[in-house]
Amino acid sequence: MLFTSPLWNQMMILIGEITVLVAIGLLFLAVVLVTIALYSIKSGKFFFPRIMSSGFFMLEGIIKAICGFFGLDDKELITFFIRVHNLMNKNMFAVIPVDKRALFLPQCLRSAKCPAHLTPEGLKCQNCGQCPIGKVLIILQTIGYRVFIVPGSSFIQRMVKKYRPNGIIGVGCIIEVKEGLEMCDRMGICGIGVMTLRDGCVETIINWHDVFDAATLGVDSQLLSKDFDVSPS
Repeated sequence: MLFTSPLWNQMMILIGEITVLVAIGLLFLAVVLVTIALYSIKSGKFFFPRIMSSGFFMLEGIIKAICGFFGLDDKELITFFIRVHNLMNKNMFAVIPVDKRALFLPQCLRSAKCPAHLTPEGLKCQNCGQCPIGKVLIILQTIGYRVFIVPGSSFIQRMVKKYRPNGIIGVGCIIEVKEGLEMCDRMGICGIGVMTLRDGCVETIINWHDVFDAATLGVDSQLLSKDFDVSPS
């Protein structure tokens, strides 16, 4: 019988040894990536960004398991890899014409008293002055951006399919930004992520200057507002 032959047994042993070696290799690589990432976070410098980004994508589950085993906060690592992703896409994003870019804002940034109503393309801002979004819309739309205030990822996918932007800035909590950047990679779109300063579903906050810095990559300075004040009226 084939399954009881010495050759079959040797083959199974070889496959088992190769599997163990591959598993050990992946574990070792994940540990190296976590170590480099933690050192990068501590030093404030990015090391081997392309290797780190690709490695995190392939070994995300193992990396999270390592973080859990040592009691590390994997959110800090995810934040680091989002920043690495942004760094790699920065130059590519800067050469995309502004009219080929889109900015997606989450509805949680608006005021709890927001009078905006939902449309097929997201929330329609009334520029009521109760939150900074109205001013941001005016500034960015003036320089050519399509800006959407969306309640969920399904709206983003719908608008991407409709308008086919070459570059996207996604604003949201850490998980939303991570998933959004992964979606951009799958669709072949240059993505930049900006994370909110805290998670939540109502009146979350963000550093609007981070949004503005991302949005103005490669934009002629003459088109920009000299006074970027987005404080609510």
